[in-house]
Amino acid sequence: MPKALIINAHYPSGFSSGSLNGSLVERAKDMLEQKGYEVRTQKVVEDWNTAEQLANHQWADVILLQSPVNWMGVSWRFKQYMDDVYSAGMGGQLCDGDGRSRSDPNKQYGAGGTLEGKKYMLSLTFNAPGEAFDDEGQYLFRGKSVDDLFFPMHMNFRFFGMEPLETFACYDVLKNPQIDNDFERFDAHIAQQF
Repeated sequence: MPKALIINAHYPSGFSSGSLNGSLVERAKDMLEQKGYEVRTQKVVEDWNTAEQLANHQWADVILLQSPVNWMGVSWRFKQYMDDVYSAGMGGQLCDGDGRSRSDPNKQYGAGGTLEGKKYMLSLTFNAPGEAFDDEGQYLFRGKSVDDLFFPMHMNFRFFGMEPLETFACYDVLKNPQIDNDFERFDAHIAQQF
């Protein structure tokens, strides 16, 4: 039976209760269970046990990170989760340090991941409209893609030896929400990627 860990990286704020991210987590959980996956979930708004989270990462065949985009990145609470859990996993649970050693300092930096063969998927919710990406004429992102913006997060998972599934994004969720359409696209994305 394949195994999935879904992390809900939302942290509530005055303008965002987290209902969309929570709904996407529940949809993914239901769909994956229907496909025969065993699913575990973690909300970063709740306290976590670091050893248990490391075990969940080792257990899972795929990790789905469901996150709002706050100031071009993940919430501070998920950053805290990464600093705690991912730093604790550098002793071999997630990676063997940075992959180099004093006896072999020429090995490529970042090549010490111990989660080879596992996959991850980013699912993101944006205030930015979809048109803001992949278009040189757009003021802020200047032709960059969502994956360009989330390059550091992709590198975190690559550091562990994991391979990406295609990223999913909901756009314009505050000023021009199209939630029913987002749900339809999300369901199709999960069906295709898993």
